[in-house]
Amino acid sequence: MILEKIKQANDIKKIKPENYDLLAEEIREYLVRHVAKTGGHLSSNLGCVELTMALHLALDLPKDKIVWDVGHQSYTHKILTGRKEQFDTLRQFHGLSGFPKREESPCDAFNTGHSSTSISLGIGMVEARDRQKEDYTVVSVIGDGALTGGMAYEAMNNAARLQSNFIIILNDNNMSISESTGGLSQYLSHIRLDKGYNNLKADVTNRLASMPYIGDTLVSTISRAKSSLKQLIVPGMLFENLGLTYLGPVDGHDIHAMVDTIREAKKAARPILIHVRTRKGKGYAPAEKHPDLFHGVGPFDVETGKPLKKKTRPTYSDVFSGAICELAASNDKICAVTAAMSDGTGLKWFSKLYPDRFFDVGIAEEHAVTMAAGMASAGLKPVVAVYSTFLQRAYDSILHDVCMNSLPVVFAVDRAGLVGDDGSTHQGIFDLSYLGNIPGMTLIAPKDGEELKEALAYAVAANRPVAIRYPRGEVSAAFEEFPPEAFQTGKSQTLVKGEDPITLIAVGSMAEEAVKAARLLQEAGLSPTVVNARFVKPIDRELLSDLAAKEGLVAFLEDNTISGGFGEACARYLWEQRAVCRPLFFGIQDRYVEQGTIPELRKMLGLDAASIAARVKEEWEKK
Repeated sequence: MILEKIKQANDIKKIKPENYDLLAEEIREYLVRHVAKTGGHLSSNLGCVELTMALHLALDLPKDKIVWDVGHQSYTHKILTGRKEQFDTLRQFHGLSGFPKREESPCDAFNTGHSSTSISLGIGMVEARDRQKEDYTVVSVIGDGALTGGMAYEAMNNAARLQSNFIIILNDNNMSISESTGGLSQYLSHIRLDKGYNNLKADVTNRLASMPYIGDTLVSTISRAKSSLKQLIVPGMLFENLGLTYLGPVDGHDIHAMVDTIREAKKAARPILIHVRTRKGKGYAPAEKHPDLFHGVGPFDVETGKPLKKKTRPTYSDVFSGAICELAASNDKICAVTAAMSDGTGLKWFSKLYPDRFFDVGIAEEHAVTMAAGMASAGLKPVVAVYSTFLQRAYDSILHDVCMNSLPVVFAVDRAGLVGDDGSTHQGIFDLSYLGNIPGMTLIAPKDGEELKEALAYAVAANRPVAIRYPRGEVSAAFEEFPPEAFQTGKSQTLVKGEDPITLIAVGSMAEEAVKAARLLQEAGLSPTVVNARFVKPIDRELLSDLAAKEGLVAFLEDNTISGGFGEACARYLWEQRAVCRPLFFGIQDRYVEQGTIPELRKMLGLDAASIAARVKEEWEKK
């Protein structure tokens, strides 16, 4: 196998050109086989195998820098930079990350995980290179989907100031950019980078400009005529108008053509955008047929493409999907807004039932929130469904446009808390902190699916901003024995009434761990009380006032960073009440959390039932 010869960065340059296509096939087979075991982002990686190979052939890593936008398409890059043997650990606890990590390899120029950032990062690296008079190439690889994010356009507008080499590769796998107009476009792409052509153009311009009286007018007239012609025959004039030199489209599966284009682009002393056409899921029939289903996938059967794990219960996203559709049936003011994640948030069914009330704005979270604010100000009831880790990108819009205006926007914060194998860039462990500190925000964390339905109905009926945060995965079955209670603002729910002055107050999905921990404590001869917080803001002051007057332990359990979280807000109130009880904080310390299964991560962080029970017992015995 040719792939066996790839041991470290730049080994690909030892491969004979006639074997490039065979190597691409082997890489695809390797990706399918390993991602089938570990899960991961498959279709995007299958689509950019040749593109990645071309980059590694045309560049010198790690001296040259590749910035992968989002980074979920960097698997081939990892294989080509000495990490092939680690792929059995992909996205596993203490294993290989599914995204670029500088800690893993000097060939990973930047840790990425969110969209539309690569061009800004690349410009920063170019400026640093030029200021320090260093010599290396910077390439930002961005997908066409990421161009729905406004930050990419801010960066491209800024890139026009550069007077040195910077390469942007637009990986277009969705046919969203205009078609090539044929051979003339390819010819222009080549000639506009030719050194002789550029020298001649500069010489003619200078000579014309030096002509007395009419020189400047001639140069201006010819320039306008040239621009008009380019508008007709050159695709991608949007990029040209932003000050970038556009090349392409180039066949993203033609390695030789891409290597030639990248090498030519390296010679230009200006920013270049190379438009590359690829096919998402290429080489694996199920992924080619359904690239969206194989974007992020769990372990699957290679022969059929079907997932190995069968879903036994609905997910929280499923429950939200049914609940919002049911509410919308009797309230035509309810609208759903999302940012390029209609499938993941469960809004696909809503979009089919109520297409005129569904708005997918693309990867533009800030715009989604501010647009929702506009809707709410004009009488609609928008529900914004976004993953926790992505909603943090819209913080100013939430504060300034929604909450400062006291507008009834509902935030359905999916993937809150620990999300598992996507790692540090995707853990939703900051939302209680960044939402809880905004005046006017009501924040709810349901413990299970039934409570999520109640929370959504409560939020839609409220005339103020409300955020509901819930975890990834299947709904908990641990609370079927507990009868539901109607929602009252700021009121918690007692799940287990104990005899000892030990109270576990849990937020959202941590309620299940609290109940399990209580059972372990009961086996040890203790009798704790378990409380489902439900409302993170406002806190249950009546409950806390009762606890403040009693000696004992009060433990706050949350899958959020402790700093600025639920426990700190409650402890501050207890301090103000001169409480005699002792608070314990269970949450995430001042750190980022890498990939792993939820049970593995909870155990590592001391948030599993056994760890909670052991620490509570230890603190009780100290008392």
